[in-house]
Amino acid sequence: MPRLPMLDRRAAVAELLKNRGDDLLVVAGLGAPAWDCTAAGDHDLTFPLWGAMGGAVPIGLGLAQAQPEKRVLVVTGDGEMLMGLGSLTAVGARKPANLAIVVLDNERYGETGMQRTNTGRGTNLAAVAKAAGIPVVATVGSPARLDEAVSLARTARGPVFVTLKIEPAEHELVLPPRDGVHLTQRFRAALGV
Repeated sequence: MPRLPMLDRRAAVAELLKNRGDDLLVVAGLGAPAWDCTAAGDHDLTFPLWGAMGGAVPIGLGLAQAQPEKRVLVVTGDGEMLMGLGSLTAVGARKPANLAIVVLDNERYGETGMQRTNTGRGTNLAAVAKAAGIPVVATVGSPARLDEAVSLARTARGPVFVTLKIEPAEHELVLPPRDGVHLTQRFRAALGV
């Protein structure tokens, strides 16, 4: 299979969150997704994970069910998604129309030394999501198709699953706040709950 072109991770996440307003709730998976969401602009309605590998999609699913009038966007990495593949079956079974999942796939475990993940060995996360019952799936690696990926993630009736094929490059760390109680309280206060 020919290799897809790849996107710059930081630039892709910036486009994904551009002009987000206060109607988009974001769950940022641990590591690079949390750093990239913070680099795009720390926001009270972004909930970055500092741990709980594999937990981003289940948290996003619960949030989408609890806040059906708001768009929920999960931004996570391929390593974390591989850890939590079972959560895709829950998303496929419940089919929340307001949930979008974007996987930043560099085919590496960035947090532990850039070891190759199984997406670099043939595992197709979009095909897994489709098989799990998620109706809208896409894989995008070309900058020419990034607008399409952003549109799906931000506006398509979901659930939506988009794999962004990204370069395995390192970026400057832009860390979100580390205090879990603070992050929870600010998110809840911004939601008004």
